[in-house]
Amino acid sequence: MADWAWDESLYSGSAAHYARGRVAYPAALADAIAGVLRLDGSGRLLDVGCGPGSLTLLLAPHFEEAVGLDADPDMLAEAARLAAAEGITTTRWVHEKAEDLPAGLGAFRLVTFAQSFHWLDRPRVAAAVRGMLAPGGACVHVHATTHRGTTAESAPPHDQITDLVREYLGETRRAGRGTLPEGTPGGETEIYRGAGFAGPERIEVPGPVVVRDIDDVVAAVFSLSSSAPHLFGDRLGAFESELRGLLAAASPSGKFREQMREFAIDVWRT
Repeated sequence: MADWAWDESLYSGSAAHYARGRVAYPAALADAIAGVLRLDGSGRLLDVGCGPGSLTLLLAPHFEEAVGLDADPDMLAEAARLAAAEGITTTRWVHEKAEDLPAGLGAFRLVTFAQSFHWLDRPRVAAAVRGMLAPGGACVHVHATTHRGTTAESAPPHDQITDLVREYLGETRRAGRGTLPEGTPGGETEIYRGAGFAGPERIEVPGPVVVRDIDDVVAAVFSLSSSAPHLFGDRLGAFESELRGLLAAASPSGKFREQMREFAIDVWRT
């Protein structure tokens, strides 16, 4: 990512698709985090790169206040809508880049990153987050793939979907106004340890088996930065039409069933 820079179009047009197209984090994930950290309803949560609040809202009942931070205002608007729909009143949504932390937000019992850390200036953000933790606080990194599961007989035709995206957008992965020919970086262990964290303690939660319809799968495709709606320009309608045709041909019933990958939770402590 040396030559790539974040820009505000990264997930442009994806917010509503994200909320529908990504498989929800299971309750067992929140239970696992609450158990290992002995959460009791006290303290504050900061979810960095919260998107539409997928993890924020799941963990909110375990805290006095849950703060979701994201640089995309549409994601935050969707998060606020979902919080209201679920009757969750202890959340706060902050439009800010993670690189601007601590941003006067105060101290937190838990800071989380779920499918967001790789987009950030990781050493800078990890160091800032460590300084924001209350005594005894922790940072949790959730490794997850929620837009697709493992290949199975009745799963969506993921390889064909990838090929169709490439037909429209080219072979090189798109990301906002730039490209990521080698994908997003790994190596977060060294980043966290370099910031002074100890660990990690890993917890694994099995992925569920889910049944999804064509609308869900289409939303999952548009939820990705590499196939966000804005990237297709005036060809968006043609792409969606071909995508729906591909899915209908793969499943005349319009239903797909697939096993989601497991969730891995890394707990980092100060």
